[in-house]
Amino acid sequence: MKKLPELLAPAGSPEALAAAIAAGADAVYLSGKRFGARKFAANFDEPQLARAIDYAHLRGVRVYVTVNTLIREHELPDVANYLLRLYEMGADAVLLQDLGAALIARRVLPELERHASTQMTIHNKEGALWANRAGFRRVVLAREVGLDEIKEMRKETAAQGIGLEVFVHGALCYSYSGQCLLSSAIGGRSGNRGMCAQPCRKPYVLLRGEKDSYGRPACLAAQPQRERFLISTRDLCVYRHLDKIVRSPVESLKIEGRMKSAEYVAIVTSIYRRALEVIAGGKWSPSSEDERDLALSFNRDFTEGHLLGARDVMGREMSDNRGIIIGNVTSFDAQRGEAAVRLTGPFCPEKGDGLVFLAPGQEMGLVVQRVVQKDGLLRLMTPNRVRPGTKVYLTGSIALAKKAQEIIDSAKTEIALDLTITWQEGTPLLQATLEDGRAVLVKADFKMEKAKNQPTSRQQIESQMQRTGGTPFVVRKITMDYGGDLFAPLGALNQLRRDLLEKVQEALLEKRRPTKEKVDKARDILKEINLSASAPTAAPGSSVDRIPTLAVYTDSLETVRGAVDGGCRRVYFEPVLGWEEKNRATKAKKLIEEAKAICGDAKLIWKWPKITHADFFKFAGPLLAAVMVDGIMVENVGAVQAAIEAAPTVHLYGGSGLNVCNHLTVQALAPPLGLLTLSSELSARQLADTVAAVRLISDAHQMELMVQGNLEVMVAEDCMPLPDKREYDPKEFWGLQDMRRIFPLRLDDDRRTHIFNSAETCLLDQMPEIFAIGLDGVAVDARGRTREYACGMTQIYRKAIDLTKRREGTLRQDLESLKESIRPLALGGITHGHFQKGLKDEIS
Repeated sequence: MKKLPELLAPAGSPEALAAAIAAGADAVYLSGKRFGARKFAANFDEPQLARAIDYAHLRGVRVYVTVNTLIREHELPDVANYLLRLYEMGADAVLLQDLGAALIARRVLPELERHASTQMTIHNKEGALWANRAGFRRVVLAREVGLDEIKEMRKETAAQGIGLEVFVHGALCYSYSGQCLLSSAIGGRSGNRGMCAQPCRKPYVLLRGEKDSYGRPACLAAQPQRERFLISTRDLCVYRHLDKIVRSPVESLKIEGRMKSAEYVAIVTSIYRRALEVIAGGKWSPSSEDERDLALSFNRDFTEGHLLGARDVMGREMSDNRGIIIGNVTSFDAQRGEAAVRLTGPFCPEKGDGLVFLAPGQEMGLVVQRVVQKDGLLRLMTPNRVRPGTKVYLTGSIALAKKAQEIIDSAKTEIALDLTITWQEGTPLLQATLEDGRAVLVKADFKMEKAKNQPTSRQQIESQMQRTGGTPFVVRKITMDYGGDLFAPLGALNQLRRDLLEKVQEALLEKRRPTKEKVDKARDILKEINLSASAPTAAPGSSVDRIPTLAVYTDSLETVRGAVDGGCRRVYFEPVLGWEEKNRATKAKKLIEEAKAICGDAKLIWKWPKITHADFFKFAGPLLAAVMVDGIMVENVGAVQAAIEAAPTVHLYGGSGLNVCNHLTVQALAPPLGLLTLSSELSARQLADTVAAVRLISDAHQMELMVQGNLEVMVAEDCMPLPDKREYDPKEFWGLQDMRRIFPLRLDDDRRTHIFNSAETCLLDQMPEIFAIGLDGVAVDARGRTREYACGMTQIYRKAIDLTKRREGTLRQDLESLKESIRPLALGGITHGHFQKGLKDEIS
């Protein structure tokens, strides 16, 4: 049997930390109050964080601190100092999303282990190889990566020593992590800043319609769907097949749940700990009791996820905790307000349990106040009428809560000490010998004098030395050469013991922390970098204006033609190849060649999809040598690696999927990327700060911003089910409607669902600010639209650039007038997005 993988548990609070350790976690992951992707968890302030790391280390548990949000330019000094403090505290690793933060850690703290967060969207072997070259020790793979892919990935990554970590239990996101902007677009709460409002758990209606000449919806009609929660996933649970994952090349098994209670952490972690021990023994048989407890802890119905190739990842029927079904309502007594429930299994609720009554169009929860069984039926008082046939679920169990508390209370002291007591001219010397052979000695600050009346006995001394409650220590053996005729107050002996244990604790913790010399060296390096100087308080208008060039995103020959007809000189082409997997290379080659012919002397950049698995690289890599394009646009770090391997001299462009938010991320990617798209979640001030900081380093790095189009807010491995098994036709309009908005929806060549913002970003009237920021390019997104849209929008933006360049006195009025010509073309209205106000967590 190979070495068991690490069991990694969530610790969203000090209570959850203690629960995870008591339940048998090998490592925990947690966050400070800033820079963590779960801002609404309790989390830890810095003193709590230091204590948490010490608490875990004394119990032999590793601590990984999440620093996995995107970092704004003005935050770089703060995040650098925070990383330094984490290093000083002895954190075993940090999880990072932002490439700029990762660059700081690599330069300043090379000994601090770095893990690539799942927020980095690494989903292919090329991404893992890129992460290894960027100094990461481990990659937390996207939840969409399957076990077979991981096995293939490991064949090429094993030699580099990069570890692979996967989620095995807990909530799943609909979108690839790091690529979800839906919460950000709807309400300014960004998942990339730890503030996701979980709009994927809301109900939606699927709409279908025609497209008008600009690609906008017409003749929309709701499509019949049995389910309402169209983008809500089930919860992941691979417990039943954990042995398969243990035999795989995965080095860490991660439980999701930093927003969950300590009781949840205790139950789930303990179940997976027991399972791993059974598997290590050579026999594996899932426990039905453990499966029940996992479901009772929390579930939205379980799936084995993409990790094990499940086809039931979606849970569109409901989006909250389902618990376990215990029976059905047979009748309702309106006078008594009492439901009669026939139990269908072995579970009978007890007082204090939580129940949910679920029927079509009705969902009601209650806490059981009393339990009455009569005539073989359970009688329950309910606040509202329930219909016969209503299903009854147990969603909260008092018995399970007690079991969780027992696990938490069972935390063991495991550090064994052998004590030796000697006397030096009457002064006690107390020495502890650690399991590794090291000795720690303390000298009492009192003398034991000859007893006048009753001496302190040997048994009393031993009893005081063995009182280690509330610490992780246990005294195994006490040796002393004591004549039995001395006296000391018991309080003084207690203090001597406490002094020794404190010194032993510090000795143990010193081994887990860097030396003062190393910390001082890192601090000196950080001072030399001087990040505060690279974050100027720039404001739009304070730099020398540049004239940005215009690019257009396209996905068909018609939109390519429209962009070129409108005067575009740089076209990003992401050709739609269709669902037929055969001859994709041939079809792609033909479309690219035709697009190049249309472009003439305008640049044609082949844009690769945001998500690129091995099957894409298999045909795209060789195709690079066969087509004449002016560059490749990529949106994930694996695609960067694959493009370089396939064509080392190709010009690379970076799309929005790379989440570029600060100048250090630009440095991390350029070279090899020559142009980078800045994040649409940045405000004008933040964009100005980033661009100004980049210009201090190099004038060669080019930066661009998407200024027009429906922002892509989700990309999911799910294929949205169309009614009546209808084939997807990109010429039709499909969308999701919430209470008041319609979000366009498209399916790509691999049947992935892409969801777009309900209103178009439109920054045309902000063109003077964009000039002042110093951007090199602006882009219009015409994918999914028509030739007329691509042509019309290109012409409008070319005119806006020309007007801004000329700076005539009526510029603002002219731009406002020009903006009005956009409204008839726009899908769902227009918005400035975050350009003016920024996200809700931003001050400026």
